[in-house]
Amino acid sequence: MTGKKIGVGALTALVLSSMLGAGVFSLPQNMAAVSGSEALVIGWSITGIGILFLATAMLYLSRLRPDLDGGIFTYAEDGFGKTIGFLSAWGYWLCAVIANVSYLVVVFSALSFFTDSPGHVVFGDGNTWQSMLGASILLWIIHALITRGVQTAASINLLATLGKLVPLVLFIVVGIMHFDYRQFSFDFSGSQLHLPVWSQVKQTMLITLWVFIGVEGAVVVSGRAKNKNDIGKATLFAVISALIVYLLVTILSLGIIPRETLATMKNPSMGGLLVAMIGPYGYWIIVGGIILSVSGAYLSWTIMAAEIPFIAAKRGAFPKVIARQNQADAPIGSLWMTNISVQLCLIAIAFFHLDYSTLLIIASEMVLVPYLLVGLFLAKISYQMRSYRPLLIGIGATLYGIWLLYASGLEHLMMSLTLYAPGLLVFLYAGWQHRQHYQLRTVDKVIIFAIIFSGVAISLSKL
Repeated sequence: MTGKKIGVGALTALVLSSMLGAGVFSLPQNMAAVSGSEALVIGWSITGIGILFLATAMLYLSRLRPDLDGGIFTYAEDGFGKTIGFLSAWGYWLCAVIANVSYLVVVFSALSFFTDSPGHVVFGDGNTWQSMLGASILLWIIHALITRGVQTAASINLLATLGKLVPLVLFIVVGIMHFDYRQFSFDFSGSQLHLPVWSQVKQTMLITLWVFIGVEGAVVVSGRAKNKNDIGKATLFAVISALIVYLLVTILSLGIIPRETLATMKNPSMGGLLVAMIGPYGYWIIVGGIILSVSGAYLSWTIMAAEIPFIAAKRGAFPKVIARQNQADAPIGSLWMTNISVQLCLIAIAFFHLDYSTLLIIASEMVLVPYLLVGLFLAKISYQMRSYRPLLIGIGATLYGIWLLYASGLEHLMMSLTLYAPGLLVFLYAGWQHRQHYQLRTVDKVIIFAIIFSGVAISLSKL
């Protein structure tokens, strides 16, 4: 055990890097495809307020319950029982795995600009066998790096985060110079989409949530922080910084070229926009930024993906083998489980040719319940303590979580149950392993039965 801890700078970089991943470079096209300027502004306003409630909730929880390392999982378990805690950990872990796969897909999709031509596809949309091979090599390089210790990986991530900000700042500066308000305000309500503004707003929700997934980064690795007070500071600073970047990127984009043109752009669409503004070298700059961005975000997400099952295994919710550490203090059992899962997903991507948008929807859906439980837990303990300011924050974060579930739609929510169902087999096996201090209550059994039954029913209905 090295005993090395993560400082406030590395914690901030971990949160910022996990949010500013590959998604920001595809954000102009993703948003233009589903909303006009009016819905975009409303969508970001709702998300900005909601995500600040969520970040502030995590700040309060890190101070009110500094004994709960791991955040997302331990808040759910301590507040609502072992079964709910496991579901939160499993959903979050799956989100992290799928997020990592999506990062690898988008980086090789970007590289296809240099390798592909009509009739000659090498990397395609990041879902060819060549892409899978390249992504697999990158996957195991990162794996080897993290086995040297989480603190070492976090320090390298700090450098990657600073590097990725360069192309983003360049895009924003050039975008301000080329911004045309008449272009931005043309068809302000998005009437060409033939959807009411409110429906457009709902469709932006999973996209805006997707680019903020990672807000919990400092909370997840709280057990490795030098100072628990740094957790809340790192989270809020990173969220505000990311929100400013996202607002500028999307608003400026709609003021550069027509929305319908932007909506059909190949991702990463930020590259096409920069080419339109400064010429062919623009795409080179964005691809370089994506490589740095994905490297940093992938590193951050692998750390977080390995940390949650590791903490859950130490508390009896995952099998004992997942709690193993190596001499560098890295969660080696959880790391192997995570990266083998990513490798299997990459193989499936190559066979079924899933694209980035599909992965975005699945990953965003899996994190909705864990985020809702954060707000509910703060509201619960604040009410018990009669502490009313944190209670208001908890209620605000809870309402945002409920809104996200509504906006995502019943179909997507039910789809996520099929992914929760197999995880419960892992949970039951872990319960058997830790049976000397682990018992399921009746309500736990009802929850398990309901999710497994729903998952099986949904799967059979799609056959």
